[in-house]
Amino acid sequence: MNYTYRPQGTCSQVIELDIEGNTLKEVSFWGGCSGNLQGISHLVKGMQIDEVIGKLEGIRCGYKSTSCPDQLCQALRSYQAGTLK
Repeated sequence: MNYTYRPQGTCSQVIELDIEGNTLKEVSFWGGCSGNLQGISHLVKGMQIDEVIGKLEGIRCGYKSTSCPDQLCQALRSYQAGTLK
């Protein structure tokens, strides 16, 4: 199933997710650091949601209190809570 998340406090403007059960099938970022975000997208493809959260949650970008990987985890937590559309 496809979902869209609008990150807060990052350069990326939208995160698109394709989730099936507890597996992250695809993820795409709009905006942000293209090469880094493409790399993250490829690395997390096919991973279990809890594994992605365990590896990426809490990462900061410079002086910011969050990052694109951290916002991906926030999107996944929203999915788990049933609030991601």
